[in-house]
Amino acid sequence: MSDEQTPPRGRADAGGPENDGPQPEPIRFFGTTWVHHDGGYALRRAGVAVGSLALAAAGAVVLRFAFQGLEIAAVGPFVGILVVTGFAICSALAFRRTWDGFVRRPGAPGAGAADMSGQSLMLIGFIGSLLAYFCRSLVEAPGERLHRAEYAAARERHERRRGTRTGNPAARKSKSPKRPKNRH
Repeated sequence: MSDEQTPPRGRADAGGPENDGPQPEPIRFFGTTWVHHDGGYALRRAGVAVGSLALAAAGAVVLRFAFQGLEIAAVGPFVGILVVTGFAICSALAFRRTWDGFVRRPGAPGAGAADMSGQSLMLIGFIGSLLAYFCRSLVEAPGERLHRAEYAAARERHERRRGTRTGNPAARKSKSPKRPKNRH
């Protein structure tokens, strides 16, 4: 199968008359309600916003307890500053990485090692990732713009392929006139 014939990741051509062409890829927590903004889309967006903000607040409380544990252990101000700075940097990096994931697909196939090393940053900076979900859900479903662009491109490719196949190919006129064969 060529790239033109392969459906984009997560989509399948159903082949039926009502499902002719590529199908939208579901988004976590939203399914395919993002296509027409139906099926409780607004409530789901509000739920994702509230849920991610509540989880970020709960995570901040847990981190505060951990910081109090460091104060009780009397490790000194340098370690306290180092821990707070480390969590702040990891949260900022996790925010940026999560936000980029809403805009474009993850990197090239060779980026596997970079993704593996970034997982620990995402784990440490989970508050930044949750805040990215919160901020994005105020505007749209997280990842909706990316999925909508991919879905529109897939539909356009499908329409182009389908348009070139219609009609009788034998009845089409060629651009160059055919020469008669010599029958000598």
